[in-house]
Amino acid sequence: MVHVLTDASGGDDPLAVINAAAGNMIGVFLSPVLILGYVDMTGDTQVTDVFYKSTLKVLLPVVVGQIVQKTMPKFIALFNKYKEYVKKAQEYALVFIVYTVFCKTFSKDAVSLFGEIFLMIAFVFLFLISVMTAAWFTMRLLFRDCCLEIPVNQRRL
Repeated sequence: MVHVLTDASGGDDPLAVINAAAGNMIGVFLSPVLILGYVDMTGDTQVTDVFYKSTLKVLLPVVVGQIVQKTMPKFIALFNKYKEYVKKAQEYALVFIVYTVFCKTFSKDAVSLFGEIFLMIAFVFLFLISVMTAAWFTMRLLFRDCCLEIPVNQRRL
């Protein structure tokens, strides 16, 4: 998705891919901290345990994949030969992971109050609105001389 949108707008593809990958990696470690902060949980939750599990599930496979890619050219050739089957296996594995997480979430006796869920949704919504408004005003300040309207001869009908 990043590649398609960046390419369509004439942007820098490698930078967009790196930005998306870095954002996803940071999000894996930042999300537990933010959720624990929002919910204000106390008790058994150990942040170090969450980071350890996240590292094992996310960072370790990425590092192992990079090592395999750089050191095993025969494996890469085999992968490229059966790429369509590997892609299907990846899709099925992702569906399986989402399904098991969904089942684990609702099988436990975790009770969330409606108010807490609504408060979290409202906070995220207000945060997004404020960031978008700040971005809009910043763009208006930085690009004051640029016309915001499309000239009449360039409009599509």
